[in-house]
Amino acid sequence: MTTIMKCRRRDYHPYIDSYIDGCRSGEIIVEDKILKAMDLVDRTLDNDDVFIDSEKINKAVELIERYFKIKLFDWELFVLACAHCYYKSTDTVVFDEFFIMTGRGNGKNGFISPLGWYFTTHYHGIQGYNVDIIANSEDQAKTSFEDIYNVLEDTKEKSSRFFKWTKEIIYNKKTKSYIKYNTSNARSKDGKRSGCLIFDEVHEYEDYKLINVFRSSFGKKKHSRIFIITTNGYIRDGVLDDLLRLSEDILNGTVTSLRLLPLIYQIPNMEAADDPRNWHMANPSLKYLPILQQQLEKEYTQMKYNYSIRSDFYTKRMNIPMTDNEMPVTEWKFIIATNKLVPDMDGKSCVVGIDFAKTTDFSSVNLHFWHEEKWVDLNHSWLCLNSSDLPRLRIPWQQWANEGLLTLVDDVEISTELMAEYILQQAQYYKIEKIAIDNFRYVMMKRALEDIGFDPKDRKNVYLVRPSDIMRVVPVIESYFINEKFIWGDNPVLRWATNNTKLIPRGKKEGTDTGNFYYGKIEGKSRKTDPFMAVVHSVVIEDVLVDTQTTYIDLPLIRW
Repeated sequence: MTTIMKCRRRDYHPYIDSYIDGCRSGEIIVEDKILKAMDLVDRTLDNDDVFIDSEKINKAVELIERYFKIKLFDWELFVLACAHCYYKSTDTVVFDEFFIMTGRGNGKNGFISPLGWYFTTHYHGIQGYNVDIIANSEDQAKTSFEDIYNVLEDTKEKSSRFFKWTKEIIYNKKTKSYIKYNTSNARSKDGKRSGCLIFDEVHEYEDYKLINVFRSSFGKKKHSRIFIITTNGYIRDGVLDDLLRLSEDILNGTVTSLRLLPLIYQIPNMEAADDPRNWHMANPSLKYLPILQQQLEKEYTQMKYNYSIRSDFYTKRMNIPMTDNEMPVTEWKFIIATNKLVPDMDGKSCVVGIDFAKTTDFSSVNLHFWHEEKWVDLNHSWLCLNSSDLPRLRIPWQQWANEGLLTLVDDVEISTELMAEYILQQAQYYKIEKIAIDNFRYVMMKRALEDIGFDPKDRKNVYLVRPSDIMRVVPVIESYFINEKFIWGDNPVLRWATNNTKLIPRGKKEGTDTGNFYYGKIEGKSRKTDPFMAVVHSVVIEDVLVDTQTTYIDLPLIRW
């Protein structure tokens, strides 16, 4: 862990110095990640080879505030100044990539729009410094572009001397630089010579296809820069979560070779949101925006009565991710905490859970071990390539297959013999004590399991799971999550399935409250839960491995 610094090493530029000092003194209310970012900037700029171009910084601020009729906020001035830091020996930018995550309503686009506009001007001074704005949807991609377009329309008499523009492209006559917006369905994205890439709302990016196309031809222009702006979102284990993990390693000093500056504005946990002063941690513009303050106060009150508002408040406003509009199995931070190194379990005893809704869709098997006061799960799944739901799956299933976490079945269905064969293969390495499978699914797997020596009557090594069994282990599983008792290794398939699962109160439809819960899908077609439910079935019979009463009886249980 890095130590957060208290005193600045030297003077850099007033916009940088005042922001670092304000964050460290507590005058600007921020979370630890921003304090570590201040340390990163301080360490990086404390170098005799670094040149900070005050003339360009001041000119950029003057132009932006005059043309766009805005007053830049302290964090925006800080970013703008950091973007004008250079290494004298190589004439390259000190920070070539900025990752900025703020709560919704803080004006990310309202800042990045004029900054992108400025980069194309002769005051920035680089010919052909093209700016490409990229987003998943056309409406989002056009947001920043239309901000600039409208300013040019409003200042047509002056701006037409330097720019010409249509609703598709803005072109600077002097520098021959353009500003364009791009989406995932653009006809052609190859062969671009961008000076600046702006990736908007990356929480919507499920994979790197769009990003890789633009990055592949990037870096040919002098002082190339990338800006990634976003709120948090509901797609987990996608581009955003990768960026957050990378940022954490950069801020902790584990990664030192990149020129990425992460500015992650978020509250540390949901409890912190109960104090409105902490809202500034996720919303750096809040002190300048009384209307935003009023809206947050309104949503904070309403969310106590409306779960969908609650989900958006934490995820979008406070940048603490929650499951999409349903009661989640657990918080995302506890799902991420399962990513721990899997110990060598060769020769150890385990139980097996099986789950599938349809063999024409998705199927999963889970091996469940007790190891040093933790539960280790080895989870594998099969995906039928002829599934009618395949086009709906917003996951990198081909990548997961390449990583060996998912087997693709190019057939009319996933044969139950395939799962049985997999279990038999695992029995060569581990001692399988018992198998748990849904009572209604057993009929389909009965013969395949009997063929490998498992049946509920004669050998009594198959348990048929009933709904009451699952309700019994829901609080147990919740305790395992919050106490970080699960070890799953780096298994994005299982994390995805867990995040797709919601808790449903028993008796909800009938208007009664029994205090018990069962599991359901957040969305029936595009969100599979089979890998997680295979874990659930394993937990139902885990007492075969150890007396679990002594394991979880004293664990504190949290319900939100």
